[in-house]
Formats: sequence, structure tokens, C-alpha cells
Amino acid sequence: MRIYNEKVSIYHGMVSTIAVNLAGNFFPIFAIAILGATNYQVGLISSLPPLVALIMTIPAAILLNRLDQQKKTVAIAVLWARLLFLLLIGVIFISSAYQAWAFLIIIALMNVPGTISIIGWQTLISGMIKEERRGAFFSDRNRLLTIVGMITTLIIGIVMKKQTDNAIAYQCLFFVAFLFGLLEVFFIMKHKEPVLPRTNKGQKNASMDWSIFKDKGYKWFLIAALSFNFSWQMAWGLFNIYNVRYVHATILWISIFSVANQLVQIFSFPLWKKWAEQKSNTLIFVWVAIGMATAPFLTVLSTNLFYITIVQMTSGFFVSGTTLLLFNLLLEQSPQEKRTYCITTYNILLSFVAFIAPQIGIWLLEVTGIQRSMEINSILRFMSAMVFLLMYLRFTRGKKPERLKGC
Repeated sequence: MRIYNEKVSIYHGMVSTIAVNLAGNFFPIFAIAILGATNYQVGLISSLPPLVALIMTIPAAILLNRLDQQKKTVAIAVLWARLLFLLLIGVIFISSAYQAWAFLIIIALMNVPGTISIIGWQTLISGMIKEERRGAFFSDRNRLLTIVGMITTLIIGIVMKKQTDNAIAYQCLFFVAFLFGLLEVFFIMKHKEPVLPRTNKGQKNASMDWSIFKDKGYKWFLIAALSFNFSWQMAWGLFNIYNVRYVHATILWISIFSVANQLVQIFSFPLWKKWAEQKSNTLIFVWVAIGMATAPFLTVLSTNLFYITIVQMTSGFFVSGTTLLLFNLLLEQSPQEKRTYCITTYNILLSFVAFIAPQIGIWLLEVTGIQRSMEINSILRFMSAMVFLLMYLRFTRGKKPERLKGC
């Protein structure tokens, strides 16, 4: 069952990656080039989804904690989220004064079922993959999904290289993304979900277990991870605005940036896995966060398209470490018997951070300009690396290797 589920999970991840790349990767350029969105509205593309997730996480957790099996619920949630791609097709038929806001409302609505599917999938997959298999599995899965994402993005960039201002081209992307969303649902349902026996038959799980905050490792992880995510997500809107408004990148170049980033990720996933197994997830993540701190500073040194591509390649090396190690750290530091509560709490706090961080980034842009705001972000990212170093020195360094070897 374990080997079968790993294969199905990879297939699911592939079609999910294609769906997201066909639509989500081009939301900012669609908003700016077609809908005429302001900087504030571009920032909301990053902020609204976590705001909705913040509101929905507790209801989603209550729902999922009361289920013996979660597969069907996750599949239904994904289906509803992907159906909303069809609404995006009709945005351009709305009055131009309201197009950008309608677009943002639909994006927000996607994250109502999207929150359920994310939390449900994290819990589902953590129960299907043995701890000693996680490091190898997620490394292989992330590498394969990155290859699929890179190929998809490159094809889109080539096909749409002269369609940056063509609304119909974006409508086609959203429709094809919906079709791949249907495949997501299919592969979720193909998983073989084990039935976990309840400890107290007939009793419902509690909505929240506050004892998770007594776990020292989990508390340290929350502080460090939220600090890092604040500095990381703060710049998402800034990068989008810089690439479109300052660099004047077309869809082709946006695709090239993404492909360059993903190409390096493909080859670096095994390296981060190897280093984490030799040292620890926490110590290696210190270097990941330091590397991530260089991206904003390096990006604004030039608007040359080829230079930006090189920066994206260096950034991809550290993004792969972020993708692999952050989720492994969450599972590693969450007590197994309370994992659903730990994941839920992390997602609630992460949603709050992800809502305010891009808005602070846009505020800094308006107050200080693009150059200074990016430099400030680099400093904050470096500071978050120091929080992980403190976590390692105060807690992780004394742990036995057995706890870390699986992640």
C-alpha cells in the first residue's frame, strides 16, 4: 500500500502542478496587463488567499478531525476550488471598473475549499508515508513535480510569447487548468487510505488540543517558521511588480524566470536531502534562509532580463531547500498523536502571517521605493535565519540523530 500510495501521490502532484502553473503563475501579469490592477490590488493577490485560509482553517480542522477517513472530503474540496477557474474566464465581460475586484473575489473564494484540501492533504499524506520514508519520498516527489512544472511553464511561455495582452489566451489557460483540476480529483480518489481506529469509540475528537504548546520542539518551530515565512512572503508582491512594471517582462520572460528557477531546484533537491540527513533539518535550514535573503537584494541590482534569469537560478537552489525542509520540519516537530492539531495551528498562524506580510511589503514599496523595500526584505530574511540558528543551538543540537534521520 505504501509504494502504491507514493506513486499515486506523485501522479496527483503532477496534475496539480500543471493546473497551478497554467493559472496561478500568471495571475499577477493577467491582473496588471489585462485588468489594469493597481499595486495594492496586486498585493492582494498574495494576501487574500491566506486571509480566507485564516477564517476557514478552524472550521476545516473541526470537520477533518471528526472524520475517520478524509480522502473523499479532500477530493470534493479540490473539485470546488477548480470549478472556480471557470468563473475567471468571465471576468473580462464585467465592467472594466470592477474587473480587478471581481478577479480578487474569485481568487479569495477559491481558498474556501482550498483550505480544506490543503489541511486534509497534509494530514492524509503524513499518515500514508512512513517516517523513515519521508525524506526520500518528498525529495523525489518534489524533484519530479518541479520537472513537470518547468516543462509546463516553458511550453506556456513559448505558446503565449506574443499573447501578453490577449485576454482570450488567458481564458484558454484557465479552462485547461480546470481540466487538469478534474484529474487532480481522480488521483486523490485513487489513494488507498487506511482506516485509523479511534481510541474512544463513539466519541468525537476535540476541536483543539492546547497541550501542543507544551512541546518545546513544536514551539521553537512555530517561532522560527513564522519569522521566516513573514520575511519570505513579504516580497512576493514586490517581485511580481518589479518584474512586470520595472523589468517589463512578457509572459515568455516570466516563464523563462520560472523555468530557470525550477531547473536548479530539480538538481538541488537531493543535495538538501543529503545534507539534512548528515546534519539536521534545522541546521541546514539556517543556510537555506541565508540564501533566500540574497534574492531581493540581488534582484534590484539590474533590470536586465538575462541578469534576472541568473538571479532566479541562484534563488531556485534555496527555494528547493525551503520546499523540502520546511514541511519536513513541521512533521518532525509535531508529536505524532497530535499531528492534526499541530498542522492546523501552524496553518492558522501561517495564514495570518501570509495575509499581513505582502501588505507590509506593498506599504514599504509605496513609502521607500522598490530598491529600499527589497533591501529591507533581505535584512529581515537574514534575521529569520538567525532565529533558526538559535533554535538549533538551544534545542535541536542536543537531540538524538534518530529523530532526524527520517526527514
